[in-house]
Amino acid sequence: MYKKSLAILLLSCAVSLTANAATTEPAKSSTAPAEQVQQVEGQINLNTADVATLEAGLLGIGPAKAQAIVDHRNSNGPFASVDELLEVKGIGPATLEKNRDKLSVN
Repeated sequence: MYKKSLAILLLSCAVSLTANAATTEPAKSSTAPAEQVQQVEGQINLNTADVATLEAGLLGIGPAKAQAIVDHRNSNGPFASVDELLEVKGIGPATLEKNRDKLSVN
């Protein structure tokens, strides 16, 4: 009798857990739609990325350099090529080369 009661209890717990799993909302993606536009296929678009995206996604780019990139874009218009990043104060060839594969201007 004890084994039968235990089996019924375990079965009802399993059914309850399965029902809860089926009704629980799936986790929402932490990526906002704007970030999806900025990062197409793992690349960061220099012409649309915000300061937070640049800082988080690029090596050697902190908040000040990320802001400098955005300021340069706002003052001079969109980047025509990734190489134009060298025109931003504080960004040299080594930083550009570390990040070249992560960048786009499309």
